[in-house]
Amino acid sequence: MKDLTFAFILGAGKADQYALRLARSIRTFGGAFCFNPIWMFSQVEEGDLAVETQQALFSIGAKLISIDIDPELAGFPFFTYVSVAGIAESMAQGDSRFLALMATDTLVLQEPSLFVLADGKSLGACPVHLKLLGSSTDEPIADFWKLIYQECQVDTEKIFSFQTIVDEKLIRAYFNAGLLIVRPERGLLRNWQTNFERMYRLPEFMAFYQQSELYPIFMHQTVLAGSTLSALNQQEFQQFPFEVNYPLHLHEQVRAECRPKNLNQLITCRYENYEEFLGSPRLDEMMGVDESLKRWLQVQSE
Repeated sequence: MKDLTFAFILGAGKADQYALRLARSIRTFGGAFCFNPIWMFSQVEEGDLAVETQQALFSIGAKLISIDIDPELAGFPFFTYVSVAGIAESMAQGDSRFLALMATDTLVLQEPSLFVLADGKSLGACPVHLKLLGSSTDEPIADFWKLIYQECQVDTEKIFSFQTIVDEKLIRAYFNAGLLIVRPERGLLRNWQTNFERMYRLPEFMAFYQQSELYPIFMHQTVLAGSTLSALNQQEFQQFPFEVNYPLHLHEQVRAECRPKNLNQLITCRYENYEEFLGSPRLDEMMGVDESLKRWLQVQSE
């Protein structure tokens, strides 16, 4: 059985460059995990991909897995991502000890040895970057979260808290969905998929969608919190340090004394616009970076 498998979505058009860039970072900086399996999920058959993309997949050694999702359903924010989570977890059970589900706006910059979770841990993740829809521990549980907990059958005594990464707010457990490491046999991602597909179109939630666009955008992440809290004990959760899943696009909002001084400190990072930070000629001014990594990043923006 493999120790770790990486899984993420291969987008269409320019979006495929995100996935290919992530895969190259794993192969280049993954250390002991640089040759581990990479599964890319796509709604496009391999033969229909651009020739350049097919060649890149071959050179990277990634496995393309075609999926078929109703376009109408796929139009809801992150519906495809949650579906891929459940599919990948099913495939990984019996094949890999751990599955790393990753958003494609991610880079691996050091060996991610933390992805092989400690004994007794079934989920490795980070808190959300910003509170936004999060539930503050110093406030009563809001109606929206009451509904999430009710639909996911969360025992409120199991709800634990942690601090958000950027704005440092103490909130009830609310995980960033862009990086999730799981033991496939626990079925956490499949539970998330089942709950999300059942809940996202319930009339009770539709009413919240009309109040703010944040509700549909982060519905997947709130259901992840509810699904996880209903199935997992806090002792099974492994919180990653800030060097994992660090949000470069929010770097200026991080308290100055907490910001990493050098990009090479990070194990994995997130970005929104590659050229604005990692591909920028001003990268040295925004954050220190070793010359070899800087050259690699410049190549990836070409």
